[in-house]
Amino acid sequence: MKNKILIILLGSLLSTQVAAMEWQALPDQAPAPKDNPTTPAKVELGKMLYMDPRFSSTGTVSCNSCHNVMEGGDDSRTTSMGVHGKTGGRNAPTVWNSAFHSVQFWDGRVNLLEDQAKGPVTNPIEMGMSDIEKAMDQVRAIPGYKIYFEKAFGINSMTVDNAAKAVAAFERTLITPDSAYDRFVKGDRKALTTQQQNGMNKFAEIGCIACHSGPAFNGPDKEFGDGFYAKFPTFTDNVYVQQYKLTSDKGRQDHTKKAEDAHMFRVPTLRNINDTAPYFHNGAVNSLPEAVRIMAATQLNMQLSKQDTNDIVAFLEALTGEYPQITMPRLPSANGKSINANPSL
Repeated sequence: MKNKILIILLGSLLSTQVAAMEWQALPDQAPAPKDNPTTPAKVELGKMLYMDPRFSSTGTVSCNSCHNVMEGGDDSRTTSMGVHGKTGGRNAPTVWNSAFHSVQFWDGRVNLLEDQAKGPVTNPIEMGMSDIEKAMDQVRAIPGYKIYFEKAFGINSMTVDNAAKAVAAFERTLITPDSAYDRFVKGDRKALTTQQQNGMNKFAEIGCIACHSGPAFNGPDKEFGDGFYAKFPTFTDNVYVQQYKLTSDKGRQDHTKKAEDAHMFRVPTLRNINDTAPYFHNGAVNSLPEAVRIMAATQLNMQLSKQDTNDIVAFLEALTGEYPQITMPRLPSANGKSINANPSL
């Protein structure tokens, strides 16, 4: 099977032993829905819209403001800052490799990147537009965008749905393959250090792989109709839960209103995790070793030794892949007029 390899971790390869495990390399391309195949024209338009702050209510916030593709795909803040300096309650997840999620947002309230792209536009804390069609009117008011929509979708195509499709097409190019881990599972036994191999072994042995499986280390991709989630925290009898306020957010329950969804969150990717601090849904944890210790205590009910913690961190660092070169687009001019003259929009 393409991009998969069965590794037998035994004896001298690793310091401890684990039964046969299937480890998957990250694909070079992300899957796209049938009604939105990825094309260069869509990607070009999508990148422009992704970077353009002019269809936020203040003209100051773009997708890239909170999900900075020039770095780790997040904003390095505990919670993101939107219009008028407002901040939300959840940490901005990385956009890199988001095409491999089973659902989008921490609470999984939408399935596709196309739907996710629409959400922040009318969020009063994020981009702050009162209506998504008003946001699209802001785009339509920029004459230079018309030709890019026509190249991507044909004539009379400046619609909300097409704008979202273009942004999603761009986001599906944000893939970081060829990490040291990927090279290792493809057969390069020198790609990982001994410590990283020990950490890989420990990661599987203690059960991290139960949730953080698959090529993006975020569980199954589209096999679960309602998405792939995990309860966090699972074990609450530890010092971390109160210290980092891990139970303050009810997770998916806030969306579904179902008691059984309390503290259920979409399993985040571990790809490039060394570049995406701070950690967890509330962005309360600033260091990767601390995040590993917390996960062991809250999800596995165990205390890791310093050595095991360091080994797992070393393995996680090996999940940082190659970022594709991103060039900032030249955005179309508004031709002598401001489209953000009324900040009360």
